[in-house]
Amino acid sequence: MTRTPLRVGLVGYGLAGSVFHAPLIATTEGLVLDTVVTSNPERQEQARAEFGDGLRIAATPDELWARADELDLIVIASPNKTHVPIATAALKAGLPVVVDKPIAGTAAEARELAALADERGLLLSVFQNRRWDNDFLTLRKLLAEGELGDVWRFESRFERWRPQPKGGWRESGDPAEIGGLLYDLGSHVVDQALVLFGPATSVYAESDVRRDGAATDDDTFIAITHANGVRSHLYVSATTAQLGPRFRVLGSQAGYVKYGLDPQEADLREGKRPAAGTEWGVEPEALWGRVGSGESPLSGGGRPEPTVPGAYPAYYAAVAAALRDGGPNPVTADEAAAALDVLEAARRSARESVVVSL
Repeated sequence: MTRTPLRVGLVGYGLAGSVFHAPLIATTEGLVLDTVVTSNPERQEQARAEFGDGLRIAATPDELWARADELDLIVIASPNKTHVPIATAALKAGLPVVVDKPIAGTAAEARELAALADERGLLLSVFQNRRWDNDFLTLRKLLAEGELGDVWRFESRFERWRPQPKGGWRESGDPAEIGGLLYDLGSHVVDQALVLFGPATSVYAESDVRRDGAATDDDTFIAITHANGVRSHLYVSATTAQLGPRFRVLGSQAGYVKYGLDPQEADLREGKRPAAGTEWGVEPEALWGRVGSGESPLSGGGRPEPTVPGAYPAYYAAVAAALRDGGPNPVTADEAAAALDVLEAARRSARESVVVSL
């Protein structure tokens, strides 16, 4: 028997909403994109053009609460400063929620949202799509198979070369906007490090504003010591003229080095969509990372490691399974709060030039 799809209201149709959430929701079996919330007329037309006349448009989230019984899930992809108030309103309206990262500006706010969701018996999940990047999935496979031995150091870079600021709230110097790379790309690299190597015990960070006209951090380094002894060195930057490897993972038996970014974001930006029976998230062999010891991968050292295909669609498939069948929440608010503990410690470390214990 075919089950009625779960009806999704999407709040926000900027980069996150239009490139990531809307296409993934619309192509996930068991979900249907019911309503897009945006007050921008151009974005309203953009959404209608992609998803047809059956898509409903709302100008404000309040319009969703007025007909909460017609929806099954709210996805929040609006600016960071709106995440907590909109998620709170959705939960109080009795609706499960997915929030784009970062879920909140502080770990305390994230835990308050988690408590509200638990009190109401509702799903609260955080969209940490980089857990389904191809290189991250490949590294998890290598670790599960013991290919690297005991990992000693994890280097992760999310670097770009954008010498001119683009403007907008993400680059605003207003703390209320929760902008800057520490909370943007930093949310990804910290989450990945915690998933791979567990809780942090101390954090050191350096955070700078490098570009003329920039108002918030655009070049940040975070060092995490994990409870198991692994050290994570994480770099997020918009000022990197020569890009380093996305991952360099050093263990007692071997290392793994991987260059380049997962192709899924670029494909989604270009209008490509995941569909049943079609290839998705697959990387050409020329971009595979290498596993080995004692030699540089750039001079042919080690062996090529086939990259596991990226799998962003798996996130919303897991959300649908959680709502329909009681499956596990793919990313909990408590996990997001643990990452925010690290981000808050990093901000303090950079400001005060101290190592922060957790």
